[in-house]
Amino acid sequence: MRSNSRNITMLLARFLSSRSTSLSLSSLISTFSHSISSLPCSEPPDKFPSNFDESHVLNQLSDLLPIRRTSSIEKRIPADSSERNNQLRVLDELLAPEDKLRGVFLQQLQGKTAIEKALTSVDVELTVDLVARVVNRGNLDAASMATFFNWVIKQQKIPIDNDTFCIILKALGRRKFFGQMVEMLKEMRYQGIMPNSETLDIVVDSLIRARQISKAIQLFSGLEDYGLRCNTETLNVVLQCLCRRSHVGAASSLLVKMKKKVPFDVTTYNIVIGGWSRFGRVKEVEKTLISMVDDGFEANNLTYSYVLECLGRAGQVDDAIEIFEGLEGKGCVLDAEIYNAMVSNFIAQGEIDESFKYYERMLNTGCEPNADTYMRLISAFLKARRVADAIEMFDEMLSRGVIVTTGTVTSFLEPLCSYGPPHAALMIYKKARQAGCRISLTAYKLLLMRLSRFGKCGMLLNIWNEMQESGYSSDMQVYEHVINGLCNIGQLENAVLVMEEALEKGFYPSRLICSKLNNKLLASNKIEIAYRLFLKIKIARGKQNSQTYWRAKGWHF
Repeated sequence: MRSNSRNITMLLARFLSSRSTSLSLSSLISTFSHSISSLPCSEPPDKFPSNFDESHVLNQLSDLLPIRRTSSIEKRIPADSSERNNQLRVLDELLAPEDKLRGVFLQQLQGKTAIEKALTSVDVELTVDLVARVVNRGNLDAASMATFFNWVIKQQKIPIDNDTFCIILKALGRRKFFGQMVEMLKEMRYQGIMPNSETLDIVVDSLIRARQISKAIQLFSGLEDYGLRCNTETLNVVLQCLCRRSHVGAASSLLVKMKKKVPFDVTTYNIVIGGWSRFGRVKEVEKTLISMVDDGFEANNLTYSYVLECLGRAGQVDDAIEIFEGLEGKGCVLDAEIYNAMVSNFIAQGEIDESFKYYERMLNTGCEPNADTYMRLISAFLKARRVADAIEMFDEMLSRGVIVTTGTVTSFLEPLCSYGPPHAALMIYKKARQAGCRISLTAYKLLLMRLSRFGKCGMLLNIWNEMQESGYSSDMQVYEHVINGLCNIGQLENAVLVMEEALEKGFYPSRLICSKLNNKLLASNKIEIAYRLFLKIKIARGKQNSQTYWRAKGWHF
């Protein structure tokens, strides 16, 4: 085979030496084919002249044929060169501060000294918020998180107090790194910081959330090792964590166990009674209530509200009404919690009008409704699709100066964006925004989705602009809703502009949205625009695949 290739090269050399380089390509091919056909199968290599130069043949061919003689192997840049350092510096500037710090642990450095030295060399301004972003995001293991936090303590650039330790404790508990979490709790005492009720709530709640009930109770028994005492306050924290995670039986057992060791108060009993009331366990509520009275404590309004709620969940609404009427007959000053319990009981029975009567009764007696009252009534109206009543109740809530939280507004918009036109949802949104309520990003996405589906493009663009004015940045879902809305009303050029903006920012809309826009362009005979957009999407898909590959390798761009 090598001798044949040498023969071919010799024929090309003879041909080029006897012909002018301005010959046509067809004549070259015909002559070359005729010469090859007359060539023997093999020939000894010693018949070729010794002064044969193959590079001359290649140079002549490059004049006739468009052959690019570029090497496929790029020149390596030395590790210590200034060009490489400039490239690394540019790439480093593209990363967020938390990514820079987390990237140190991806280098798999040996020893804590090397890791701390690398962390110190990272050019970032250390803040409490930055520490929270480093430990709450990413996939650092327990040892890396502990090493990072110990380095933060040594820097002495942020206040090391209970709030700072709560950040690392919550991050460790969320990832179920309980051994390191307990060690960090001991580190608090070593640093001279005494844990408080919030610290205990984070640690115990992390254990109970992972169903480590025995470890949580064991931790409570040995609180003195961590600088805390087994008193009424700490007992209430543990009971609250148990009842919050629906482990009311364990909370009741702990209450009996600690009865003669720790003094109780009304809050202690109310926590357990409230836990049983969520499940409608009337007998358990009565048993705890008897123990409460035997210890010399009197039931307060919160206790009665739990009792009424328990009876309602058990289906004993008539008994709840009897107790409620008895409280009024005794001249007790009823608060919003008791009325809210009766409102919830009738809502659970599907009797919204009857629950509204208790709301009117509350106003007549001079009891001021709270946010929970309005949230229960408005949610019930929305669930029953009584939108006009829900909007009227929402107006009354705002007129009374009740502060509406971000989550409450989102919970109102969610059902409104699941049925009917978006007019009612826009009314709730505008009224809440005028009242100074902060709208969540989830609420904005719900509105954009509903407006895009109904083709309300003008309103959609206004909501999108207001979302950006509120400090939220657009993500892939937002761009998809906007593109979908523009496609539905036929504004394809604007949809293409939005698509290009999304691609430039590194967002890659779903194939369904891309296909819908492409089909709309082809149906409108805008083939050139569709082709240019196709090329841009193709390049973007390549970048997306690269990002997916590198993230699978453990890095994040």
